Amino acid sequence: MTTPATTAPPVPRPTPAGPGPARRRGRFGVQIFLAAVSLAFLAPLLLAVYASLRPYEETAKYGYFSLPRHLSFDYYRQAFVDSGMSKYFLNSLIIAVPGVLLTLFLASFVAFAVARLRLRGGIVVLMVFTAGNLLPQQVIVTPLYALFNKIPLPYWMSDSMTMYDSLWAVIAVQIAFQLGFCVFVLANFMRTLPREILEAAIVDGAGVWAQYWRVTLPLCRPALAALGTLQFTWMYNDFLWGLVFLSDGDKLPVTSALNNLRGQFFTDYNLLAAGSVIVALPTILVFLILQRHFIAGLTLGASKG
Repeated sequence: MTTPATTAPPVPRPTPAGPGPARRRGRFGVQIFLAAVSLAFLAPLLLAVYASLRPYEETAKYGYFSLPRHLSFDYYRQAFVDSGMSKYFLNSLIIAVPGVLLTLFLASFVAFAVARLRLRGGIVVLMVFTAGNLLPQQVIVTPLYALFNKIPLPYWMSDSMTMYDSLWAVIAVQIAFQLGFCVFVLANFMRTLPREILEAAIVDGAGVWAQYWRVTLPLCRPALAALGTLQFTWMYNDFLWGLVFLSDGDKLPVTSALNNLRGQFFTDYNLLAAGSVIVALPTILVFLILQRHFIAGLTLGASKG
């Protein structure tokens, strides 16, 4: 007579331990810190929006941090109409959009040559472009002013017949000063791309242009989106070069339009706040459109696998 085989009781699987109290407190502390930093950065913008919705007489009497008695969008209409912002917006777009596109194109081409083609002296070229970012812009204002006055342009490009007092001067300076930073970022990003992809393209008969345009650039889309967002913000918000190289008031960028809202003896700061919010809207819109790619570009390389 055979005895039935006894089966061993199942061994209970250990349940994964959740985060301990110390770890939860650490995460909570980080969240509080990030919320405080975000609020500190948003506070000036929120105060400007709040002030732009209130009459100046009310804030002069009760203070900017008092409860509102009356809210309206009258200042926004007045700021847009009185300062003539429509033409200044167009000037800023004429400067920023071509400037960003040309900067990204030239920087990506140089970065591709340095990082992917393994040219001799590529590291030296990268160091030269990086060192250009260390030069203060104010140092070469006077030499550039003299240089642009001596560079001739046809009348259809500049009514002053020179590089000075034309949007071409501002675009050229923006590209020159932003090119080094973009080359540095894109070159380091392209070094992280798998070398096997480029080798497979070479085996398939792809030339240098195809390797750059069809293989490398699509892989750099997150980095290009992040750089494009930053470059548009910097070029659009620039105030120095427009004042230095443009003497015609109708050619100034939108940041200078805020000066038209200041009176000779009195300044309505609520009206100025409304104009500042209007000027900031395009950069906020660009960030919202490219937000997903911008965040992806910033977080690349943060984790392995």
